[in-house]
Amino acid sequence: MQNVAPGASYYTEGMTKPPSLRERTRRAVHAEITATALRLFREHGFEATTVDQIAAAAGISRRSFFHYFASKEDLVMGDTVALGAAVRDALTARPADEAAWPAIRAAFLVLVPADDGDLAEQLALARIHHDAPSLRASLLEKHLRWQELLAPDIQRRLGLPATDTPDPRARAFVAAALAALDAAVDAWAASNGTADPVQVFDEAIAVLRA
Repeated sequence: MQNVAPGASYYTEGMTKPPSLRERTRRAVHAEITATALRLFREHGFEATTVDQIAAAAGISRRSFFHYFASKEDLVMGDTVALGAAVRDALTARPADEAAWPAIRAAFLVLVPADDGDLAEQLALARIHHDAPSLRASLLEKHLRWQELLAPDIQRRLGLPATDTPDPRARAFVAAALAALDAAVDAWAASNGTADPVQVFDEAIAVLRA
């Protein structure tokens, strides 16, 4: 969970095949759009910056922007659908008899960027994610979607009977874990990248379990 930041890409454990030229090119353009957007966000604020302004400053069309990002919010938060699916897959891959807390903690580790990347960029994304009012609705939507994805496996690990829809207790468990994850990222950003988000997450979970 070290250096987890909104907008960061995730890795798949054991992935060693080098990226293709097309993938490297895509990553380079993705990084350039992100850097351009962050500059505009710093100059004008997240709320006041439009997709058209980002596209124009990056030298691409509006259509090309949406080839890389579903929305301005996704530029900051990342592809929440793909990230949620990656966490779910990691959770279900954990040993069947592993308890719920260590299982979800391990699953969250897929959110670690594949490399350290640009620390200043990661910090800027995390701060925007925390401060921009319009992102709060996106954050709530992400949490609700991830509850649906993760609750079924957590429900089984909690020893709760299977149900057609996730048990409220399992959803509450996932909501608490996500809140601890958000707190860890916020603490990491507030410390200018010096705090250990894993330690903050573990301390938050320890309080919840007390």
